[in-house]
Amino acid sequence: MVNLHKKYEVQNVQQNRSEHDPFTLKRYEQFFSFFQKGAVKILDVGCNTGRGGLRFKELNPNLTLFGLDCVQERLDVLPECYSQKVYGLSTDIPMEDRFFDVITAGEFLEHLYPADVDKTLCEFQRVLKIGGRLLLTTPNPNYIKNKIIGMSVYGVSHLTQHFPEVLRLRLQMHGFSGVKLYGSGRVSQYLGWHFPLMSIYGSYLVVANKY
Repeated sequence: MVNLHKKYEVQNVQQNRSEHDPFTLKRYEQFFSFFQKGAVKILDVGCNTGRGGLRFKELNPNLTLFGLDCVQERLDVLPECYSQKVYGLSTDIPMEDRFFDVITAGEFLEHLYPADVDKTLCEFQRVLKIGGRLLLTTPNPNYIKNKIIGMSVYGVSHLTQHFPEVLRLRLQMHGFSGVKLYGSGRVSQYLGWHFPLMSIYGSYLVVANKY
């Protein structure tokens, strides 16, 4: 039987879009705009080859970045802007309690098996400091374009889908507060993420606090 880590590694290798997707940098800029004042220690979950971390460092050279990924080959090529490369799974993050100011997870949650979603949210809550912030994006199952053409969030290495209000509730059940949802994806480049009609966004951003 293939162990869980290997299964995730195989799934993630199939999905290399973020290594080249031009919107990845915009997503990290969006994350950065929600960093709270004084945030220094940042965990980049699903860091891939580190394009996002490089953008963070350009925006604030004083950040201390930690990159978590389940594919060792990606960690091997992470740029030096990452202070620590963490090989592991989001269901069992090998870091101490209350360590990070911010966790970012761009287009990550949908790559988890259903049984691992809540385990991951528990780990995010555990390793965040009190006053810390979770920032994540995930594909929007309510995206009107996909509904029109009959396209699903599922596919390639997308193993789960997350309806916005349900994810909000899940986060609240794990102790997060002040959970807010914003539009993300390419449409946000033209309309911004405050435009209220969520169904026009291919992805959405979640901001959740540990207070």
